[in-house]
Amino acid sequence: MSILQHSASFSPKTKTTVTVGTFDGVHLGHQKIIAQLVASAKKNGSASTLLTFDPHPRKIVQPNASVTLIQTLEERAETLANLGLQHMLVHTFTKAFSQLSAADYVKEFLVDMLNIDQIIIGHNHRFGKNRTASVEDLQHFGNIYGFKVTQIRAEEIDNISISSTKIRTALAMGDVATAHAFLGHPFTLSGSVIEGQQRGRTIGFPTANIAVNHPDKIIPKNGVYAVRVNLENTERLGMMNIGTNPTVNGERRSIEVHIFDWSDDIYNQPIQVSLIERIRDELKFDSIEALRKQLEKDKEAILTAYNTLPL
Repeated sequence: MSILQHSASFSPKTKTTVTVGTFDGVHLGHQKIIAQLVASAKKNGSASTLLTFDPHPRKIVQPNASVTLIQTLEERAETLANLGLQHMLVHTFTKAFSQLSAADYVKEFLVDMLNIDQIIIGHNHRFGKNRTASVEDLQHFGNIYGFKVTQIRAEEIDNISISSTKIRTALAMGDVATAHAFLGHPFTLSGSVIEGQQRGRTIGFPTANIAVNHPDKIIPKNGVYAVRVNLENTERLGMMNIGTNPTVNGERRSIEVHIFDWSDDIYNQPIQVSLIERIRDELKFDSIEALRKQLEKDKEAILTAYNTLPL
């Protein structure tokens, strides 16, 4: 899949079948749209293309609103590539772009830039200044410029009962199992390994401290999680703590993962952690020894439950 960070440089040699949106999380509802997009493009001999935006439009339109991301742009691209998408165009979302009229948006972006043959959209798609234009308006423009508009019916998406908002709510509660069910894939945290306090190694549980790649990435509820860790093209089972380490009077929130059967130096290495299950709250123990014993129990429970599952 090609990824263009500057959408204006896109110059397709063929017609394109297009969908438009942020697609944060690429959840099961999004996947239905992408599947139809890819299938239609193959049938018509066009290029399957997603026009997406960065930063998230709500950060520009509602600058005081809190915006968290289920996936970074890089994580989104990885998921979309696995679904067979050919082109991902990233357009910088600006205030000026948000003020573009529906007519100008269609002409400048869909027709002139994307060389559109067909657009596939969800039932509630809105576009243009203040999002006032509807699917009916898009069909009108399609008649003018000669492209087809295919709308995913409401029941095809709604019967899944999925939204990015529901996924964010589940993650805020630490319910990674529900997030996984809605996403159709595990929720992941990607970043790099940074140097921490190195307290874990003194009790036999060395941890990799993770600096997450994107400041808007949603971080699930504090607690201890069973995880799978992708590091140096190797996947390992482990356990991760999100929190403040209250047993040692920690103050700053951190993300630390103990990788089972791993002892290599991995500072500054990229790391991706897939969350399997939240196994308990973060607790304050009476002593370091009590913490160590609990970590032994946590590790044993995770190995018993997940060590036989395929990586």
